[in-house]
Amino acid sequence: MTARRNGGVRHKNRRRALLLAWLMAGSAIVARAVGVQLLDGERWQELALEQQRETLEVPAPRGAILDRNGNILAASNVTFQVAVAPRELLPKSRTEVLDRLAKELELDRKTRAAIADQDRKWVVIPGRFPPHVEERLRGIQGVHLTREMERYYPHQLLARGVLGAILEGEGRGGVEGAFQAHLAGSPGQEVQARDSRGNPIPGQSYLAREPRTGGEVVLTLDRDLQEIGHEALAAAIQETGARGGDLLVTDPKTGEVLTLVSIQDGNPTGLSAINAPYEPGSTLKPFTVAAILDYGVGSLADSVDGEDGAWRVEGRTLRDTHPHEDMTLADALRVSSNIGVAKAAQPLTPAQQYENLRAFGFGSPTGIEIPGEAPGLLPKPERWSRQSPASLAIGYEIGVTPIQMAMAYGALANGGKLLEPHLIRELRAPDGKVVFSQKPRVIRQVISSALAREISKVLVDVVDDGTGTEAQLATFTVAGKSGTSRAYGSSGYERGEYYASFVCFFPVEDPQMVVFVKLDRPEGAYYGGATAAPVTRATMEAVLAARHAPIDREALASLTRRQPRTSPPSGAQFASRNLPSSPPVRTPRTTNSPETGAVVPDVSGLPPRLAVRRLHARGFRVLMEASGPVTGTVPSPGTPLSPGDTVRIVVRRARNE
Repeated sequence: MTARRNGGVRHKNRRRALLLAWLMAGSAIVARAVGVQLLDGERWQELALEQQRETLEVPAPRGAILDRNGNILAASNVTFQVAVAPRELLPKSRTEVLDRLAKELELDRKTRAAIADQDRKWVVIPGRFPPHVEERLRGIQGVHLTREMERYYPHQLLARGVLGAILEGEGRGGVEGAFQAHLAGSPGQEVQARDSRGNPIPGQSYLAREPRTGGEVVLTLDRDLQEIGHEALAAAIQETGARGGDLLVTDPKTGEVLTLVSIQDGNPTGLSAINAPYEPGSTLKPFTVAAILDYGVGSLADSVDGEDGAWRVEGRTLRDTHPHEDMTLADALRVSSNIGVAKAAQPLTPAQQYENLRAFGFGSPTGIEIPGEAPGLLPKPERWSRQSPASLAIGYEIGVTPIQMAMAYGALANGGKLLEPHLIRELRAPDGKVVFSQKPRVIRQVISSALAREISKVLVDVVDDGTGTEAQLATFTVAGKSGTSRAYGSSGYERGEYYASFVCFFPVEDPQMVVFVKLDRPEGAYYGGATAAPVTRATMEAVLAARHAPIDREALASLTRRQPRTSPPSGAQFASRNLPSSPPVRTPRTTNSPETGAVVPDVSGLPPRLAVRRLHARGFRVLMEASGPVTGTVPSPGTPLSPGDTVRIVVRRARNE
């Protein structure tokens, strides 16, 4: 009896325990459900949504790079990549979709066959397509479109060294790299719906955040002048067999770089104009003369003994190709005598010589806004040898970059002020608002304006009847200097290899442009006056012919070209055999006049630039009021005129003008 009663109690307890367990489990489930649905519901809902959608980055259009006149040099285009998943195409509409794709994308047979092959999982259509293609194909099941940004350079390789490049979406080198943060913009976000297998659902996407376009960069470069410089330099390289070269056009009043061209081994995408120092040779001599005059240790009228073409100094012999005995310092600069300039510089102390070259900007970066600039080489006096003063006086034992040389000549042109060069004119926000505007910056007053004028007068003589006659313009006065220096390689000076250069500014009365040209190892005639000077003349003539060139034509029209001397003064030209200067003096071309047969040439049928160049070469000023095919001139061909008279070019206007 007792055992039966105890068994019943145990059975009842088990039922109670089981019930309690069920109640506790149910309570836990209810509590968990409450927690999931009420407390963590939003989080789980978000996780579920995340499995059904994907957030994609939408690339932002990169800001444009413009020239000084608003011409586009670099811009971004929105393009689309199209891919097809053949297995996702609906059977009922497969043929219709294939026909539509073939029409919109201009598919060839091979690509169409690949799309029709249901055994293939994925087919990428070759090429990139414009936005209207995306609009027409959006929402078709099995057709997938990916938005991409493509950097576009409308003028191909023109100024590409300055512009830089885009690699993996980032700016590299040039303006693209230096102003990456300003140009890049901010990417947007797109949300794409996906099915249970993770595949995109066509038409089920929305733009969560609009991409923000980058800002614009406006350069000081002039597109037309850049083309002129590129053509002139490329033609000179081909004609002379040079390995490469550099050409710069700058504004001496503002420091703006209007043209910057560097070509090496046929590649125009480099920047040797700012990152490749060279020994300048005779183009440095005007700055040596400036030191002589500025420190009061000599004058242009001082007589210098030419030592009959050979002078022994500190264990080395300096030579001039054509021996001469006595000459003035002005003549020594005009005919580029190594001996004359080096001897006249002897009274300068090393400190004076060094400080003068530093003041003109040599041996330190100019501060131009793109990366990679080289500072050049100007050793301190304590590192000089006994021969260094004579070498530096004539442009050796120093490394300068073309941009440094152009800015230094700008100081001679503008009254003695060394300016900082600028490639950037403005920075604009995406809405077009100007957020930065460049102002001319004077680094220092190197020499007085009076001294700059003195040296400029001698440089005019260099062009009129010295070593730079090939740079003469018939209409305007040009001041310039040639330079020829031995090329230096990894194992020292290279036998028979030279750098030929010429720097000039015009018009001397009111300089508007500095033009620098350097040719790297030209073959045959290698002197700067013979090879580089003609390039500066061709560049200046083309600039004058360009309709929208950044020059003050009213100021030019008020100037009268003085007549050059028709024969060189007494004294021969000098050139060093071991440290070359320049070739023998040539008799300059004379400006035409009615007495010498200057008549208006027939330029009908010529390209406008060539027509203007021919008229300038005759000594005439030119007026061209419109662009178009040249049909004639006023006055008519054959009319005799005086130098400086104006000839109007007649063109055939387009019907819509």
